[in-house]
Amino acid sequence: MGSTKHDKGDTTVEMRRGGLKKLISLVAMALTVAAVVKELRTPADERTWNGKVAAVVPYDFRVPTLARIRERLWNPEGEHFVGPRVFGVGWTINVGKVVAVVREKLAG
Repeated sequence: MGSTKHDKGDTTVEMRRGGLKKLISLVAMALTVAAVVKELRTPADERTWNGKVAAVVPYDFRVPTLARIRERLWNPEGEHFVGPRVFGVGWTINVGKVVAVVREKLAG
């Protein structure tokens, strides 16, 4: 493989992107740990393994069900384009809603 030359500006942009990816990964990991700790601090009989961490970021560590997968990933009648992940911490796109809106716009 040959080497690629970059000027100083390209290298700075690449370093910033790498740094941003690392920061995002670190934040995601911290939120995941915070959500697990929150659940473990809750009495065992009261744990739901889903909720919000930092009062804003949703999490769900329950075993995914087909109904939940459809509700969150393919729900054309849903209110929102973005909702909680099927499993994990953060948000996911409701592809069904996006497709429904695009079809509606294209139909006139």
